[in-house]
Amino acid sequence: MSVSDIIHDALELKPQERYLVVEELTRSLDRPDPVIEKAWIEESLLRAEAYTKGELKTVSYEEVFGE
Repeated sequence: MSVSDIIHDALELKPQERYLVVEELTRSLDRPDPVIEKAWIEESLLRAEAYTKGELKTVSYEEVFGE
C-alpha cells in the first residue's frame, strides 16, 4: 500500500477515527532518542551540582524576560 493510498483511506474515516490516527502518528514522532535523553540528563545533573556549589553563574528573571 502506498502513502497516497493510506492518506486516501484515512481521509474517508470518521472525524473521531482520523483524530485517533493523527494522535498515534504524532505520538510515534515524540519518542525521545535514548542517547540524547541520557546526555541531557547527565548535563542537567552537572549543571545542578555546579549551581549548588556556587560554581555556576546565574541570570535573573528580569535579565532574561525583562521587567
